[in-house]
Amino acid sequence: MSQVKVWLLASRPATLTAVVSPLLVGGALAFTSGHGHLLAWLAAFGGALFIQLGTNYANDVFDFEKGADTAERVGPVRAVQAGLVTPRQMRVAMVLAFALATVCGTYLVWLRGWPLVWIGVASILSGIAYTGGPFPLGYNGLGDVFVMIFFGFIATMGTYFVMTGTVSVASALWSVPVGATCTAILVVNNLRDIDTDVKVGKRTLAVRFGAKFVRIEYAVLLFGAVFWPVLLALGLVLTQGFAGLAHKELWARLFPTLTFAAGLKLNRTVWSTRDPAVLNPLLGDTAKFHLVYGVLAAFGILVAR
Repeated sequence: MSQVKVWLLASRPATLTAVVSPLLVGGALAFTSGHGHLLAWLAAFGGALFIQLGTNYANDVFDFEKGADTAERVGPVRAVQAGLVTPRQMRVAMVLAFALATVCGTYLVWLRGWPLVWIGVASILSGIAYTGGPFPLGYNGLGDVFVMIFFGFIATMGTYFVMTGTVSVASALWSVPVGATCTAILVVNNLRDIDTDVKVGKRTLAVRFGAKFVRIEYAVLLFGAVFWPVLLALGLVLTQGFAGLAHKELWARLFPTLTFAAGLKLNRTVWSTRDPAVLNPLLGDTAKFHLVYGVLAAFGILVAR
């Protein structure tokens, strides 16, 4: 296998779409507010992408060193565990990815000020601490919280902030379903890995509370996101009365509900099996659901304005 293919594999390309949805939604909200800043959006995208890469590289090497990635694991190939990359090489790649994220972040700090330093530092440290350090988040049932905070709230609201210099209620509200659909990706991963995670002491929510719990969690995350726009639309009706029913913003906000049928199909699969051979492609399908949800939400926001 060529080195290009090895590092592409190590980057876990199926997970990289996780950074796209919050950037699209936050960016759409910023552009419709009249404060669109394309260069800031590109820098935010680059920073988020490199942080995601660095986190994936960190997971690869730290999971291997903690014994979570073994020959028993049934899932996408991990580069260090498979012997394609040495632990040292993976650590160098991790540092390089976080360094490139810092370069992107430096411009954003210059543009919007020092608060972004703390957001950037917290994002990088959390990416490392997800599987590394004395209290790895993913090993202590905090992975779901990590994803919701950093890929939902911070990524969506942060994108809006770097483009406008302000925060908004709308970006906070839309960060909820974006974070929920991203967290659903992790839920599938943890459901698939219950048996191997138990052996290495990785106490994810799936290990702590069982398969039924995370299946319910998955359904709540998906359908909560699907029907979240309905709540936003009802808010418009409550503030504007029945006149709001004729407002194009109301109907545009409902675009993400078009994912309902796909959500049903994904949910049925989650409840039907624990076979890794089925859950592996479901992981990618859930990532696609997250991406499509973000595209529809962003498109609806733009159409509404």
